[in-house]
Amino acid sequence: MSLTTFLIFTDLDGTLLDHDNYSFEAAAGTLQKLKAAGHFVIPNTSKTFAELSSFKQSAQLNTPFIFENGSAVAIPKDFFPWQPPETVEKENMWIKSFSPERSHWLSLIQQHGQHFYGMFKGFSQMSTEEVVSLTGLSHDAAHQAMQRQYGEPLHWNGDEYAKREFLHTMQAAGAKVLTGGRFTHICGDSDKGKAMLWLAQMFSRECEEQEFKTIALGDSQNDSAMLEAADIAVQIKSHSHPFPKIKKQQHLYQSTLYGPAGWSECLEKIVFNQE
Repeated sequence: MSLTTFLIFTDLDGTLLDHDNYSFEAAAGTLQKLKAAGHFVIPNTSKTFAELSSFKQSAQLNTPFIFENGSAVAIPKDFFPWQPPETVEKENMWIKSFSPERSHWLSLIQQHGQHFYGMFKGFSQMSTEEVVSLTGLSHDAAHQAMQRQYGEPLHWNGDEYAKREFLHTMQAAGAKVLTGGRFTHICGDSDKGKAMLWLAQMFSRECEEQEFKTIALGDSQNDSAMLEAADIAVQIKSHSHPFPKIKKQQHLYQSTLYGPAGWSECLEKIVFNQE
């Protein structure tokens, strides 16, 4: 086994979780092997704090996590023997924020999106039943998904030309726009890559003598910053869209299998040298 400890930053929907049924069963064996070998699997996702808290229980993960597209990092209070810098306490976690809160972005959408009225609908305007219909989540899981703290997911109903115009308008107003597998996210100048690098620094600060390497896995364009910033990038094959475009050429893997099966395929090869 390598002396290197891997920090494995993973997207969830369409990557570690199946795009259609949200199951990680195809990756469960590899997930257990990684934990047993002392590597750290760290969710880095558009999902909310509430969703991640639930997922960590089902996957039996005790690691930190990054939520809402890099808007914030949550670290269990007993994970490091010290409070990480610029964090606040919430629900027995240390929270490091990288973005203004959701109310700021809702105000921006209301102010600058009037010309596009009827072409999109945000989570703040949807019922739980609507989110269930759009995502296939259970009622409880949809309720967790709606508990946004930093940004606003939008479901676009207009044409592509109007969408490009809307996104340009929001960017000009100061928002960052991220396109995920199902929704367009209006949020701050934070991303999965910046949050990943900050958290990796916290690991290095705790164990200076240990060599850490970052592996990032994702299937969507909103994973690009994370993939670019990682030591090793893994693009997961998707049924619904092509591999995300990135500039990185070295230490880049692409799965031949979809979702969690592709996740397991590539990590077995990279970490355990299993061809």
